[in-house]
Amino acid sequence: MGEKSINERSKISLYSVLNAFFPFIAIIVAIIISGFFVMWSKNYSIAKYFNAIQDLFVSIWQGSFQNQQVFFQMLEYVTPLIFTGVANAIAFRTGLFNIGAEGQFMMGMLAAALIGLLPGLSPFIHIPLIIIGGMLAGGGYASIVGFLKAKRGINEVITSIMLNYIALNFINLIIMRTPLTVRDATPQIMPSAMIPRFISISKANYSIFIGILVAFLIYYLLKHTTIGYELRSVGSNPSAAEYGGINVKRNMVLAIVLSGVIAGLGGATHVSGNLLKVSNLIGGFPGFGLDGMAVALLAKSNPLACILSACLFGALNASSRMMQLNGIPKQIVAIIQAIIILFVASDYIIKYFENRKRKKAILHE
Repeated sequence: MGEKSINERSKISLYSVLNAFFPFIAIIVAIIISGFFVMWSKNYSIAKYFNAIQDLFVSIWQGSFQNQQVFFQMLEYVTPLIFTGVANAIAFRTGLFNIGAEGQFMMGMLAAALIGLLPGLSPFIHIPLIIIGGMLAGGGYASIVGFLKAKRGINEVITSIMLNYIALNFINLIIMRTPLTVRDATPQIMPSAMIPRFISISKANYSIFIGILVAFLIYYLLKHTTIGYELRSVGSNPSAAEYGGINVKRNMVLAIVLSGVIAGLGGATHVSGNLLKVSNLIGGFPGFGLDGMAVALLAKSNPLACILSACLFGALNASSRMMQLNGIPKQIVAIIQAIIILFVASDYIIKYFENRKRKKAILHE
């Protein structure tokens, strides 16, 4: 019996180590596989495989880190991904899939665009007002998903996907069918509503520090507070959490709303610091909410790791143009991201079957 418990503990510790390094393994595998696509796109022979890998790394470096200008352009992509990554991480930790972070992000954008038009305000009032408005818009929109999940038992994936399209068309309706807009876009927000930028030739702005602060606050909330313990317990085992006296439905609603608050905040700061207005979305979703799911998956739903994960995805997106200039199709970026997501998702599948196996073993003892 003692040897069995020791073996079980050693297996758990080994799995914990592998689990911690799994994101790095996923990145390495994605790069190895992508090297073959680069090789084929540049008509290299198999002997030049490592030249293809080198070309890929050079393109990413030149498109993201080579000089100050491209570095700040990369931060333009990174900033919203931190917000949506953390937003999705909260939902994942509670056992939920908030596919609606995209719609909540867009509602935060709309709120910021409208509040930003208010005249005669000080920046010390206007910017916080935009931040609060974005949080309320995103959280309020997410509460619809939470209410339907808790009260009617409707799957949050279905409702959140539908609400994404409702948000998209609602914004297009306001922009294209109301007198509030000019040339298929809202007017530019007031200077008092603009979050300062780092340099004049880039749209990267100080809202990235808000995103990093949010990541640290959510990490503290999940790890060191009673609320965080309840959210994690619901995500780990809802039945056991309910048996222990935790209100599962209330925590599910809280997780979805909190996720929406952060996504809405990301949308608001994206307008206040980057876009300065909202154009029609006929071309489709902005994409940050959906990419945020990949960020959270790679980060293993750790809010702090979402910062690094967002930097990786931001660097890949920012370097797509440089890849084209170097003869590498920009679709390689999507391939790398897809391989990372598939590899990380496989870890969740393995974990699911491991848990089922463990439960069966307990029942047969």
